Amino acid sequence: MPADWLTPVRAALDAKERPIDIFFRDDDAGWDDGRLFELLDCFQACEVPIDLAVIPQATTEKLVKALLARWQTKPTMLGLHQHGYSHDNHEAQGRKCEFGESRSEERQYRDLQIGKLHLEQLLGPALGRIFTPPWNRCSQATADSLVKLGFQALSRNRGAAPLHTGTLREIPVAIDWCGIRVKSAQPWLALGQAIADVLHPEHPEPLGIMLHHAVMDADDLEHLQALLQLFREHPNAHCRLMREFLDVRQAADAPGCSFQLESQAVPTAMRPCLNLPHH
Repeated sequence: MPADWLTPVRAALDAKERPIDIFFRDDDAGWDDGRLFELLDCFQACEVPIDLAVIPQATTEKLVKALLARWQTKPTMLGLHQHGYSHDNHEAQGRKCEFGESRSEERQYRDLQIGKLHLEQLLGPALGRIFTPPWNRCSQATADSLVKLGFQALSRNRGAAPLHTGTLREIPVAIDWCGIRVKSAQPWLALGQAIADVLHPEHPEPLGIMLHHAVMDADDLEHLQALLQLFREHPNAHCRLMREFLDVRQAADAPGCSFQLESQAVPTAMRPCLNLPHH
């Protein structure tokens, strides 16, 4: 692992005048449970919270049981929310999209409602009222349907086409971990610089990092572990769950997830991260 890939990230955090809120959103829970559990173990060992975008039609009883066991043990470290319905592409041309312009609001509403009810039955109070569309794309009809169904937030990516979201809060991701990695000849240096570039401006929005466990290997986890440890230790990095951005009062009361400017980090020796094998 390049020892210096996190240098620009550390420098950007050092230069910040105030702490920044950070969240991690892993998409496609329901696919490749083995890799999902490896990712969750990494976050658990580093004591950093993570949000999972769960595909309703891909969710099994075995996965639900495992996720609920983790959530019940430490609910402040795991967020669960809906990720599409079946994660199928319905566009005949152009970019992939499950909830795109080619589908009527009626059909979109039906899929969203069925998926929501299914996950509510499986996950109960562990399910948050947040929606992440597959491929980070959706239409105005999607936003309108989400409002009608009582969702509180929509999570796409920064720079997504503007929508009239009404009461929906947008919680966008800014970094596509796997997308940046596969497009560069020096993937880790490029990823570190991309994170630093987002950190440098004094932007009021949280920094969202999108992961896809199904295409992440041991090398990814090793680098991710290093980033998590940096965020866990740095006083200007506050890692939180997405649902905390919906209720500031709840966020202020959540253990280890406050707006306080003072670091609550504990000595590194007291919280060792997972020792992952080198590639």
